[in-house]
Amino acid sequence: MSFGAAASRAAGGGFPRVAGADPCPCGSGDRFDGCCAPALQGTSPPTAEALMRSRYTAFVVGDERHLVATWHPGTRPEELSLDPAQRWTGLDIVEVEAGGEGDARGVVEFRAAWRHGHEQGVLHERSRFLRRGARWWYVDGEILPS
Repeated sequence: MSFGAAASRAAGGGFPRVAGADPCPCGSGDRFDGCCAPALQGTSPPTAEALMRSRYTAFVVGDERHLVATWHPGTRPEELSLDPAQRWTGLDIVEVEAGGEGDARGVVEFRAAWRHGHEQGVLHERSRFLRRGARWWYVDGEILPS
């Protein structure tokens, strides 16, 4: 997955800016305004996978507010500070277990490529999600070997 122009437009060395018509950073193939943008603006994603994709996009664009708002209060850290030098460069969904509109729990396994200066790597995680009412929450994740 390539972010193309969306990933290269960073404001003054800050986080990349993504316009509505740009491809969504989550790699869905949809436009940002029809994919993760509504979630970042407060609309609750309908599935655990959609929430995971929106959280990945929040890491890409530096949206700490969305990350905090979608992290389960029981496991959410007291502070969250994103590094604008950390670039998330691709997302691959490996497996999705449950997490649909009628489920109460879900698991999304993913690989997220990153680079920071001259270093690069892949975060491989199995994330757990919980749904209460119509809202999905990120609970926690198990880091797996890349």
